[in-house]
Amino acid sequence: MGAPKFNPLGDVISGAIMAATSVPQLIAYAETVGYAGYRGLTTAGAPLFAWGLATGSPWMNSGVTSLTAVMAKTDLGGEAYVAQYGEKEYVDLVSAYSLYVGVASIVMALVGFGKLAQKVPTAVKAGFKWGCELGVLASALPNGLYAFGSSLKAAVAASAFGDVVRSVKTAVPGASGISGVANIVYAATHPQSWDIVAAAIFFASVSFVMTAKKFLPKWMPPGSEVVMATAAATAFSVYQGYEGGVVGEIPTVGSDSGISLFGGAIKIPIELMDVKELLNVPIAERCFGGSMIKLFITAAIFSGVNFLSIVGIASGFESDNNVPWSAPRELISQGVSNLTAGVVGSAPVSGSMSRSLVSRMTGASSQMACIVTALLWIYMMPYMSVMSPTPKAALSAVIVSAVAKNVLIPKKILALKGTDFIVGVGTGAATAITSPTLGFGVGCIIYALLNVQAGSPKKKVS
Repeated sequence: MGAPKFNPLGDVISGAIMAATSVPQLIAYAETVGYAGYRGLTTAGAPLFAWGLATGSPWMNSGVTSLTAVMAKTDLGGEAYVAQYGEKEYVDLVSAYSLYVGVASIVMALVGFGKLAQKVPTAVKAGFKWGCELGVLASALPNGLYAFGSSLKAAVAASAFGDVVRSVKTAVPGASGISGVANIVYAATHPQSWDIVAAAIFFASVSFVMTAKKFLPKWMPPGSEVVMATAAATAFSVYQGYEGGVVGEIPTVGSDSGISLFGGAIKIPIELMDVKELLNVPIAERCFGGSMIKLFITAAIFSGVNFLSIVGIASGFESDNNVPWSAPRELISQGVSNLTAGVVGSAPVSGSMSRSLVSRMTGASSQMACIVTALLWIYMMPYMSVMSPTPKAALSAVIVSAVAKNVLIPKKILALKGTDFIVGVGTGAATAITSPTLGFGVGCIIYALLNVQAGSPKKKVS
């Protein structure tokens, strides 16, 4: 088949569909990062615009995903950082981290890592994905089952589970993920502690999003079920006076703010961070034991791990549609979009499988489609206040719907045999209990040890 023939009208239509159907995800993933959901709306456009200019794929989309969100929050100790320093400083911290991830991506592309990334063992990738999805579930449950997510965390801290968490963290200081695992176990075993209204919104939204494809008209684009569930929850919140957690006020860029081009003839309503100030953010001192080396290594691992998402998406398009791709170019694209993300205050970004598949399905023919999406997100911000009363329980449902099936029945791990199964389960457990960065490293070590013990390394990897 090859690359599609350029169709500008098709790109505009596809870009508009993507812009509309992705809004709930933008807010939900910002909540997963650990800061106010509206920031997902205000910062999404610029990184995607930069991605559209740099990528060579007609369908690939990027942005903050469930994986980049949970990895950033874990690497930076999001909850503890916000509690100690406040949300504003956390936003600066996340933005600075995006810059480091961007630089790491570009450097790794220049030294040839793009091709090396395709050699990661399948068992490690499967286990890592499962472990990260457990982390995503742990991040979403507090706001899904409770009126305010902080109530679950407080309950866990005061219970026997809290004692276990503290013991594990004392023994393994890097085990930041154990708190999320404890949240899952506590919530599952204490349904009497749930908020009735929040839980009802959550389960109704999850059920609808996961089953809607069976009965919605075929002509409706993917993602429509997410928009419908979110809209229904928002309407309920407005008309019933929902008192649980909601998105809240969504600030807009003032008329005299943003970027002005050609003497003011063109205004781009995005706010830019002060890059000099971001470079002075004490990220190494506060999050990496004062070690710049540890910071750069963690940023490089973050970049490499998330590039695996791009490898999977691009390889799928190559096998299904005969669309060629360049690993170095896409890794550089990841770097450019992360540098842009840092400048506008966004968490790190990478390839999004769901959005990329929607782009292909809705008729995108070139990178113009994601550029249209980016521009719509930027210029439609003044109208996004309609999302202010949206319950966080509904946004949590959007996230859980994306990972629930694979968390409960991890088919790729169950398909592994022999030592590969041990590698997959070990990688997943280490990722969920410690952090994505440490978990990935542990998985690679387990793979190497088992294969050395077996006498000969297995060939592959996909």
